[in-house]
Amino acid sequence: MSLRFIYGRAGSGKSKYCVESIKRNLEGGEKSPLVLIVPEQFSFQAEKSVVEEVKGTGIINVEVTSFKRMAYEVFNEVGGATRQFIDSSGKLMLIFNIMSRLKEELRVFGTAADQQGFVNTVSDVITELKRYDISPQELRASLNLIDEEELLREKILDISKIFEEFEETIHNNKNYLDNEDELSLLYEKLEESTQFDKGEIWLDEFSSFTPQQYNIIEKLLKKAKRVNITLCMDYGVEIDSTDVFAPIKTTRDKLAKLAEENNIPIESPIILKNSNYDRFKSNEEIRYVEANYFRYPYKQYTHKTEDLKIIRALNPYSEIEKIAREIVEAARDKGIRFRDIAVISRDLGAYEKIVKTVFNEYEIPHFIDKKREIDDNPLIVLITSAIDIFNKNWSYEAVFRYLKTGLINVPKEDIDILENYVMAYGIRGKNKWLSIWDYGSEELLDKINEIRIQVITPLANFYSRLKGKKSTEEICEALYEFLCQIGANETIETWVNKFKGEGKQELAREYSQIWNMVIELLDQVVEVFGEDKIELKEFVKILSLGFGEHKMGLIPPSLDQVLVSDVERVRTHEIKLLYIVGVNDGIFPAVEKDEGILSDADRDKLKKIGIEIAEDTKSKAFEEQYLIYRTLTTTGKFLRVCYSIADFEGKAVRPSIIVSRLKSLFPKIQIESDTLEVENEEESLELVSRKIPTFNKLISVLRKDQGNIKVSPFWSDVYDWYSDEKNGYKDKLKTVFSAVAFTNAVEDISEEKARKIYGDRLYLSISRIERYVSCPFAYYVQYGLKAKERKIFALTPPDLGTFMHNVIDEFSETVDKKFLRWYEIDEAWCKSTVSKIVDKKAEEVSGGIFSSSPRYRYFTERLKRVLIKTILIIVEHLKRSGFQPIGHEVGFGSGESYPPIEIELSNGEKVRLIGRIDRVDKLYLEEKDYFRIIDYKSGNKDFSLSDVYHGLQLQLLTYLDAILTNEEIREKDPVLPGGVLYLRIDDPIIRGSRSLSDEEIEKEIMKALKMKGLLLADPKVVKEMDRGIDGSSLIIPARINKDGNLGKSSVGTEEQFKMLREHVKKKLVEVCESMLKGEIRISPIKSKDADTCSYCIYSAVCQFDNSFEGNGHRIIKDESDEEIWNRLEKENQKKLDVKS
Repeated sequence: MSLRFIYGRAGSGKSKYCVESIKRNLEGGEKSPLVLIVPEQFSFQAEKSVVEEVKGTGIINVEVTSFKRMAYEVFNEVGGATRQFIDSSGKLMLIFNIMSRLKEELRVFGTAADQQGFVNTVSDVITELKRYDISPQELRASLNLIDEEELLREKILDISKIFEEFEETIHNNKNYLDNEDELSLLYEKLEESTQFDKGEIWLDEFSSFTPQQYNIIEKLLKKAKRVNITLCMDYGVEIDSTDVFAPIKTTRDKLAKLAEENNIPIESPIILKNSNYDRFKSNEEIRYVEANYFRYPYKQYTHKTEDLKIIRALNPYSEIEKIAREIVEAARDKGIRFRDIAVISRDLGAYEKIVKTVFNEYEIPHFIDKKREIDDNPLIVLITSAIDIFNKNWSYEAVFRYLKTGLINVPKEDIDILENYVMAYGIRGKNKWLSIWDYGSEELLDKINEIRIQVITPLANFYSRLKGKKSTEEICEALYEFLCQIGANETIETWVNKFKGEGKQELAREYSQIWNMVIELLDQVVEVFGEDKIELKEFVKILSLGFGEHKMGLIPPSLDQVLVSDVERVRTHEIKLLYIVGVNDGIFPAVEKDEGILSDADRDKLKKIGIEIAEDTKSKAFEEQYLIYRTLTTTGKFLRVCYSIADFEGKAVRPSIIVSRLKSLFPKIQIESDTLEVENEEESLELVSRKIPTFNKLISVLRKDQGNIKVSPFWSDVYDWYSDEKNGYKDKLKTVFSAVAFTNAVEDISEEKARKIYGDRLYLSISRIERYVSCPFAYYVQYGLKAKERKIFALTPPDLGTFMHNVIDEFSETVDKKFLRWYEIDEAWCKSTVSKIVDKKAEEVSGGIFSSSPRYRYFTERLKRVLIKTILIIVEHLKRSGFQPIGHEVGFGSGESYPPIEIELSNGEKVRLIGRIDRVDKLYLEEKDYFRIIDYKSGNKDFSLSDVYHGLQLQLLTYLDAILTNEEIREKDPVLPGGVLYLRIDDPIIRGSRSLSDEEIEKEIMKALKMKGLLLADPKVVKEMDRGIDGSSLIIPARINKDGNLGKSSVGTEEQFKMLREHVKKKLVEVCESMLKGEIRISPIKSKDADTCSYCIYSAVCQFDNSFEGNGHRIIKDESDEEIWNRLEKENQKKLDVKS
């Protein structure tokens, strides 16, 4: 019995020495056990090394193992493996169950018990306690040493309660053991085992041990002839607490103390320094990194580096692309096998998808050494979605997440038909799904109900078995039978065979495992919860916990692959070319921010009272230094340290301290960067690697040179190669080359086609003309091609606007039928009438949307309030006004109050404009008739003279002109414009103090709903619009000064109104002519306050982009009313000059 330490820094050959020692023992005829113990993730590589070294010498008494594997072997020898070990998923579910039961008793964690992720945190603490060999009893006993006022005491009390309950539950379970008890059980059973008696043991690749492992080592020291332990550190050198080797020194001291306590002699150590085992003996640069990275003071390496290089990339994607090109070159030109290359990162999750995409593109075989999460696998999604359907009352999201897993025996086309129908008619809730659907056309209904029955039948059967509170066993049984009924297992088997046939071995292995994993998880749920009756909501939480924790380990599909791994998992010394990616500040070295539920201060207090658990964040920071040391010295030949200058979002990121340290050590270190454009042929040649990435680079060059390939002779040659038909890229190149010259410009259609599309009978609405002005292409798509959005069961702003207009129109008709005058209407009658009209109109709306949910029923009541408030405002306006309504919903067109508005084009052809005015008011004053146009708007639309001038607000002035033109024929008295106004439909929220009186509140509401528009610049007419005007009006955009004249107001003289009407007519002619000529350019309007594209539903069709030639906004300059009037004046003067 003895202990021997084997000292040596990284690369000194400690692992090699252990294997050689085993070989020498065998060659010397040693028959006693020779055991090499390594960490679990290194066991395969170590076994391979031993077999290769020993060769044909015979290895009957040689064993390569890990602590976990050792437990399995000892249990097989002496018993103890009668119960299965519960995995981390089962453990989480058990802790969740315990915390749910103890929720009321937990003082600190009671409120957090239901929070997502908190169960994992508690599970981690229990795991930590067990690994550090601390029992619930020891934990509870420590409470006597903690002050009662301290929060730590409350935390420990809660943890001990959960821990005690957990241990008791596991102890009473006849089928399962906690996997953290495995080493404790091994410690007990080692006494009976003879496997290691009088043998020699080597422990390699460990930097520290848990208390459980120290206990096992203690037993091994007593049983074995000698225990050898490798230590990655210097021998005979003073090491302080900040030294890189401080964690190793701590381990050595604990081991030495252990031997001393058991009276086990410590032999003279083996010191490996400049030995034949030295991995860096032929690599001066990596040896220099190993010796000097953590040395202060240090001497700089003055030569230019050959094997050591820093790669600076623009972003993580270009970082991996650069590495991929180098790997291809290394394999092609330097004879390095893929298996000799590794790409590692401290944040593998951030690079995993990029590596997969880029390496596949570059045809680099690779294996990502990371366990796969299963919660996004289709089978898992199907299970959670099926239960969510019942928990969430057949919500749209749950049903279609279930249907789109691909595991349901319903064709994809039928699912699409079903989804469109459900969205269009607002099918929500169990009752609607289980009832016959009768909305829509007859031919559609037969098909849609057939699909519905196919979908709901297995779900209805499943649900019938889950009604009420059921035991977990009953739920799991029902779930299993449901999966079998829909044929999920058979579908998965079909997929596995398909993946195998396509050579997708990784996917085949993943899907081969998933069914068994689900069944095992259901078994564990039954074991943990047994006959406990739970609700489905709790059950889905439990399943989600289990699925979220389950990780799937995959075996590399072949030997010759690039290893992609986390820096902590890499355990091989056979790497010739190592890439460390993501060497950025905050990533490597990692910054430990989360202290967990036990803070650093808590851990320190516990340590002082004898409860020693895992290190605090400060200690972990020192451990991170050792990880840097170990990572930089992993390779035997080439080292590439890579970082990017921007993250995925383009935000600047800094390089790690590792980069600056290497630059300090190696002033002449190679630094390569892709942040600058490649300018010479030699650098361009490096971009030529595999077919697909080179092709992509060629396209990039084509875009840069605007399709002129002759700009670069080098890329011209590359283009010629891809143009050769035998290489299979000619058609692709032709397609892409045409795309390079793509401008997104739209060619106008012919006049003949335009007339066919828009119709021979030239009837147009003013609102459509405004739409054409805002963007000709959007108009063409909407009214020419008649493209429509997917129909969705919802109230859109246009729907609401139409609904409210209809209510106001019917209310106005009711007033006329009852021969009421608006100023006579009282509030009670208004409320009653509006309420009845809204209820009636709501029932008439297709699909009954207003009664489809509590949300829409509330919305109906809100609409009533808005409409009542608006109508009461209208009543108040008319009480104050000499203008009175002469028509509501006044139409222009065949069979309407007025004939269509005719405009004559330059070729003599006539276009008829149709439309409807919300309200026309009239005032008779001084033997003249004044007309006013009112347009109700549900949005907050403002009147802009500039928009009228540019054709974006033509409606009001066109209607005014039509009314005046027609009334001039009918009336004997002179006819004049009174004004054009927008009236906002709303129930505004008023800001103010609580002390406001009702009268003051009403005034504020009037101000908020003040009409906007243009009035005739006549004080008498303005006063007739608001007879109570005193200064600024509350209802119209005008002000009367004390002298009786107009103040700051939105007004125009009779002559200005005439000019504006003429300009609008001219604009209508221009727009109609452009439309009928077939002009459909992508040319949206943009002004200071509006951008047509921001609310356009056709942006995905036009793909407008200012960077393309032929795409560009028509910018409308923000002009004042005065500037517009001046423009109109000049235009009018020009016309008069031409006439004269």
